Amino acid sequence: MKLYNLINGVAETELPDMEITCLTSDSRTEMKSGGMFVCIKGATFDGHSAAEQMLERGAAVVVTERDLGIDRQIIVEDTRAAYPMLCSAWFGHPERKLKLVGVTGTNGKTTITTVMKKILSSLGCKTGLIGTCQNEIGDEVYPTTRTTPEPYDLFELFDKMADRGCEYVIMEASSQGLEQKRLGPCRFAAGVFTNLTQDHLDVHGTMENYYQAKKILFGISDKAIINIDDDYGKRYAREITCPYKTFSAASKADFYAEDILLSASGVKYVFCDGKTKHNVDFKMPGLFNVSNSLAVIACCETLGFDTQKVIKALNKMQGVRGRAEVVPTSRDFTVICDYAHTPDALANVLSAIKESADGKVKCLFGCGGNRDATKRPLMAAAAADNADFLIVTSDNPRNEDPEEIINDVLKGLEGKSTPYIKICDRREAIYWAVKNAEKNDIIVLAGKGHEDYQILAGGVKIHFDEREVVAEALAQLD
Repeated sequence: MKLYNLINGVAETELPDMEITCLTSDSRTEMKSGGMFVCIKGATFDGHSAAEQMLERGAAVVVTERDLGIDRQIIVEDTRAAYPMLCSAWFGHPERKLKLVGVTGTNGKTTITTVMKKILSSLGCKTGLIGTCQNEIGDEVYPTTRTTPEPYDLFELFDKMADRGCEYVIMEASSQGLEQKRLGPCRFAAGVFTNLTQDHLDVHGTMENYYQAKKILFGISDKAIINIDDDYGKRYAREITCPYKTFSAASKADFYAEDILLSASGVKYVFCDGKTKHNVDFKMPGLFNVSNSLAVIACCETLGFDTQKVIKALNKMQGVRGRAEVVPTSRDFTVICDYAHTPDALANVLSAIKESADGKVKCLFGCGGNRDATKRPLMAAAAADNADFLIVTSDNPRNEDPEEIINDVLKGLEGKSTPYIKICDRREAIYWAVKNAEKNDIIVLAGKGHEDYQILAGGVKIHFDEREVVAEALAQLD
């Protein structure tokens, strides 16, 4: 691609027009002769320090935020903002060919995006999905490492989606992705807000910063769908400038639920939009899944889809992997795998399960290393308040001592009467839970959900699928 075509609307230069052979912001990648390197300052590394080296390795031009005193530099105000614009141009602005739907919030994003993608697909719309568990183009599945991909990966994915005939893309818009400007020139047909509870404060520092990061989505959306059961949602409704509609599982709103029935197998309620009423039978348990399904229906209706057809498709659906997922056991006890890794999410899933449980609810959980440590005791308190027995273990310890993480967690059990056991090794903890399960017990494996790995010291990632571990533990009982 010619340089002037690539930087059109992004930057200006007096350099001669030339053919650009590749585009990257990663100094670790191989640089082709004639490439463009964009210098971005991160938390631990400043790409500006690699500018000269990248020129020596073959880059034709570098994009910087300041004058580095080198040849072949293009200076822009904000390289982090410029990079996704360049990526969009590099792939021919594929986001313009797609109808984008963004979902943001602490909890519920994966359920909402997954369910909505399946519904639109069932209604005949080829749809892409970008999210925590995986990326999808129609029926094709692609692995992912980030909830919201880095700019080059994101626009490359958009390009594939557009090329393969996708009409819609349903994506999780993470607070970090929004704050780091990865979405660049994207414009969303609709933006959905789920809720905001303590998470990612290791990145954002304060809840206010976290709130403001999420708010960015509604500045780049044509319409918004806001959960007003959440106090932060009420605040968004007062502050955002794009047209919005509200939904609620607790009170009247633009979209709301009546006659709610909760059970271990799912939720039933009457969906109301002020014009019509429809019976919903969503096969995922908990009041929070009333909210999640309301968000899906509200968003689909806002986009112009027939509500009756949307609900008919919703009622036919089963659950979502790693979200209150029942793991097969063929025993007289139940094992449920859930991604809950915040105090609010853990309280929600445990209270939903306990409400319809015939036996004891036993929760196995831990907290990740190198993440917000202040939520560790809060996780323990949430578990103790909503379960009958706790198995405190490890999650993704990363570069922290697992025992020290658990010690932080246990501080939240001070003054609590809920019995617990501490088993640092997560595999051993699952084995213990299965071996000691009693009739009608419900064992909730919290924190890993869809993940099939564990991250240990030094960033070492090992295969760890809790469904497989449960099967191994069951085999030992035979």
